[in-house]
Amino acid sequence: MKLALISDIHANRQALQACLAHARQQGVDQFAFLGDLVGYGADPVAVLDEVMNLALQGALVLLGNHDEMALNPPSAQGAEATLGSQSAQWTHEQLSAAHREFLSHLPLTVAQDGLLLVHASADHPASWRYVDGEAAAGRCLDQALAKQQGPHVLVGHVHHQTLYYRGAGRNLMRFDPTPGTPVPTPLHRPMVGCVGSCGQPRDGDARAMYAVYDRTLQKITFHRVSYNHAEAAAAIRLAGLPAYFSQRLERGR
Repeated sequence: MKLALISDIHANRQALQACLAHARQQGVDQFAFLGDLVGYGADPVAVLDEVMNLALQGALVLLGNHDEMALNPPSAQGAEATLGSQSAQWTHEQLSAAHREFLSHLPLTVAQDGLLLVHASADHPASWRYVDGEAAAGRCLDQALAKQQGPHVLVGHVHHQTLYYRGAGRNLMRFDPTPGTPVPTPLHRPMVGCVGSCGQPRDGDARAMYAVYDRTLQKITFHRVSYNHAEAAAAIRLAGLPAYFSQRLERGR
């Protein structure tokens, strides 16, 4: 069974469509969306409509911090308003009651068959902690193992693709995967995988990110997918959102 893992779409319709098409070409059996469906981008309605439709077909969907912000936008205004809070308020106003109802019932984690899915860290997932290094990955994995949620944890939130695995010692080791190259992930080797951001890559490469976890072969493959990021950036400007959001898409930062 192949599970496509898509995270941090951030209302980027073009990137989502490209990743879905690429994943279907890989013969995936199921989709999992690891949170931050909305925020920053210009197409929260189209993205949520697509994800909600896939959820009816069996896709797994998690809550992210920007999804939570869109449900309950921060009240700060003027000089106190952050770019994130501005985006959250705009997104909130675009969503229908059905969209908000869908987001309000999303779980923070899903665990099945030795695999734990979570937007941020399994170590207090509601605190939105970043898995941004070996120590943070170790805390994330220790929590998952303590709760018997599985030796493999797959997360989003950090917008980079990285694998942390436990070898002979207790400390985790970092591995930077090569896109398109399968990485063995036997169940006897605990690991944490950051699947990257579909709609807001931040490593200097504008291509979208996602991953495919093959349960049968016990391998994970990280992918980069080209998409029309210029069109996505133009949609942000047309919507009247901060220009910085469009510039990030164009730079992959």
